[in-house]
Parts: sequence; structure tokens; C-alpha cells
Amino acid sequence: MGQASAGGAPRQAAVLGTPIAHSLSPVIHGAGFVAAGLVDWSYTAIECAQDQLADLVAGLEPGWAGLSLTMPLKEVALVVADTVEPMAAALGAANTLVRGPEGWHAVNTDAPGMLDALGAAGVDRAARVAVLGGGGTARAALGAAAGLGAAVTVYARRAGAIDALRPVAAALGVTLTGEPWSAAGGCAAADVVISTVPKGVADHLAGMGWRPETVVFDVVYAPWPTAIAGGAHAAGCRVVSGLDLLLAQAVRQFERFTGTPAPVGAMGQALAEASNADAGAMWIR
Repeated sequence: MGQASAGGAPRQAAVLGTPIAHSLSPVIHGAGFVAAGLVDWSYTAIECAQDQLADLVAGLEPGWAGLSLTMPLKEVALVVADTVEPMAAALGAANTLVRGPEGWHAVNTDAPGMLDALGAAGVDRAARVAVLGGGGTARAALGAAAGLGAAVTVYARRAGAIDALRPVAAALGVTLTGEPWSAAGGCAAADVVISTVPKGVADHLAGMGWRPETVVFDVVYAPWPTAIAGGAHAAGCRVVSGLDLLLAQAVRQFERFTGTPAPVGAMGQALAEASNADAGAMWIR
């Protein structure tokens, strides 16, 4: 789905959510359009609340190719869409709407984007994945764990959050064990640790006994490095940042929107410059 502009016909895409002014998606996609020679494409940011999404999507003109969705739109996107891909259905969330012949198709590029970011760091299989946090991003982490063939232990502050993830794990065929946040130090035994909690929440884990063979993926990217990422790096662990995820999921969106290969280097460079990231903060392919 998605296609490049033809005959000079303008094509549009945008990122939707609230708040949205801080989004770096226009920087990433805009750089991609330029590098790919898609001179008739544009990408903007639009403030949109949950109860506004259906009307906004219904009113878009034919030149609109796709939408990137951030909070709080990832669940309602499944209702607005005409069709839903299996991964998005299993996760109960979509971060992308792609316009195709059959209408709007809901896609989740967060979970495969996590896999791409981990793959760029040398991880394509794992036996044990630890997920810190039980919110929306933890769903994507379960999807990534499924792709790695891993069993998952979720450490969360609320037992209810873990219970909400159990149907997702079942739909993905992932074995899930829940542990209280007080036991989060046990994550160090995993092959891959994916921290999905807000900045500062996992800081107390920075100095624990990290094993160098553990890969630590912190979805936070501002400020970077986070305490947990810095502690893991100091222990010799490979570290993946939220910037890697932001880039990887955008690359997949770009290719779905345009139908052309993404110029990953140009998109990553634009993101690094916009976020003031140093060269070591990203695994740019």
C-alpha cells in the first residue's frame, strides 16, 4: 500500500496526536522525501484528540497517503480503519494508517521497528526478554519478543497492567510471566531488556550487576543517555536507544506510504541532528 507521486500530483502525510508540536517525525520523513527525490510529497504535524480522529480521516482528500499516529490515537485507530493488519490486531494498537484501494489500513510499525533496531545491534534471536513497564509501549515490546522467539517477564508497578498484557501475549503466542516492580532487578538475567517506562522511573537499576552479554533497549531518548542506558553501557552491554526505535518505525512507515525504499542514512542523519544526538546514540544502518 502507498505509492510515490506520479505526474507531479502532490501527496501528503502527517503525524497526529496530542500534544504533537514536539514530534520529530516531520524532520525524519521530510528528509526522506528529499533524499528519495519525492519532491511533491509533504509531511506535517496535526494536533488531534481521540474523538477527532474519525472525522479528520473521513475528511482527507485523495492526495493523502498515510498518517503516523502517536498517543492517544493508537487504539482508536483500529476502529477508524477499514482494515487492520494481524500484528496491529494482536497488539490492540496501530501507529500507522495507510491509504490503499480498500480504504485506510491500520498497521503497527512499532513492534517490527523494535526488531529492526535490535537487529541493527546484532540481536535476531533471544531466549528471555525482560520488559520494564506494562503500558502501551510494552505491547510493542511483546510483539518484538515474539519475533525473537523469546519468553517474556514483565516487571510493572501495577498487577492490573500485567493482566492487561496477558491477552496480547496469548494472541502472539508468547509465554508471559509477571513480576512486581520491586523485583525489577531480576531483569539483569535476561538476554534482552526493553525499558518502556517514562524517564527516571528505572534510574535505580543503573548500577545493578549487568551482564555484558545482555542487550539493553531503553525507549526513552531525551535526555540521552538515560541512567539505565549509561549504567548498562559502562558494564559492557550493547545499548539501543529510543532514537533507534523512532527511526526504525518511521522507515517502515515511509516505505508503506510511498512504496519506495527508504533512504535510511539521510533520515537517520536528520534525526540525529534534530535531536542533538551524538554518533554513539543510534545504530544507523
